[in-house]
Amino acid sequence: MPQAGLNILVCFIEERISVKKTDLRLLESTFARGVGMVTVYDVNPHKLIKAVAEKLKGMGIPQPSYIGTVKSGAHRERMPQQKDFWYVRLASMLRNAYVNGNIGVGKLRLHYGGRKIRGVKPEKKRKAGGSIIRKGMQALEAAGLLAKKKVGREITAAGKKLLDSAAKEVSSS
Repeated sequence: MPQAGLNILVCFIEERISVKKTDLRLLESTFARGVGMVTVYDVNPHKLIKAVAEKLKGMGIPQPSYIGTVKSGAHRERMPQQKDFWYVRLASMLRNAYVNGNIGVGKLRLHYGGRKIRGVKPEKKRKAGGSIIRKGMQALEAAGLLAKKKVGREITAAGKKLLDSAAKEVSSS
């Protein structure tokens, strides 16, 4: 970023937000070095989830024995066909926690739910199964990527670091 553009940005920030001078110096040095942090919001979610799923698989998070034999919810007709469904779902849950903050089983059941086809009757929305989500949250919590709060779970610093590093890899490729 050219120096003139940096000065305009700093002036704008000083006018709009009451920021400490040390924060502005850090911002100036970041732009001066040409370092721009890539976050989860800056990359394609599908590519990010695929990259994070590979990292989670490499971390050795155990998969429950029933994953290949059950549907993911009442709205599904078949079991998941992906070989790495468990890790893709964990990566998606981790991204959801990053984007939305506090998450719980109920909120994720609504997120992963869908329309139930009921023959000649009109479709109805059904929630996803809670067991896969609950076990996934427990596995992410045991890996130190999620932390249990009074209500729900939040992403930890290690989880943010994992997602941000995957986002950087996805953006560079």
